[in-house]
Amino acid sequence: MSVKDKVIEIIAEQAVLETSDVTMESTLEDLGIDSLGLVESIFAIEEAFDISVPFNANEPTESDFDISSVASIIAGIEKLVAEQA
Repeated sequence: MSVKDKVIEIIAEQAVLETSDVTMESTLEDLGIDSLGLVESIFAIEEAFDISVPFNANEPTESDFDISSVASIIAGIEKLVAEQA
């Protein structure tokens, strides 16, 4: 499974949606994911890829990790996975 597919699967699970409902342009807000859902998604992503996401849930706007869309999240995760390899 690709990074993209796994991230979409995790986000869809958090949003209680089908993976087909999650598009690259979707924002977490569009998908109905609140701050708690975001934190749970980040933890699930970290666990799935054995990486550490540089994201501070207490100050999401201060983070270098872009969560503005599904595409930006996937790009960030792919970069972290590549850096770890």
